[in-house]
Amino acid sequence: MRWVADLILALHFAYVLFVIGGLALVWLGIAYGWRWVRNFWFRLWHIAAITLVAIEALVDVTCPLTLLEDWLRSDNPIGSSFVERWAHRILFWDFPSWAFTLVYCAVTLLAVLTWWRWPPLPRARLASILRS
Repeated sequence: MRWVADLILALHFAYVLFVIGGLALVWLGIAYGWRWVRNFWFRLWHIAAITLVAIEALVDVTCPLTLLEDWLRSDNPIGSSFVERWAHRILFWDFPSWAFTLVYCAVTLLAVLTWWRWPPLPRARLASILRS
């Protein structure tokens, strides 16, 4: 079951990377004129991903990926491999839960404000821009 727990950890890491990296890429893309960052579906999935995290934090629900990984590792404690130890150090910090809730809500607000200020382009317009 350890490989499944590692897979869940990798998925969790990718999710966090998408949320944080996605917003950074949108800002960079707007600054440098990368048109793909105005893709409606990319932006919708990004804002949905961070909003889900913020809602979980606001209603005090533990992330299902964290619960599943913990359950899968119950017979094999954290710290078994180099990659596992470092992934956990990057993903799981020792701060009070209210601090995480504040950060998640702030990132959600930034994503919403970014959507409002630089909205995704309509699909037809984005396709015509990308063809030219």
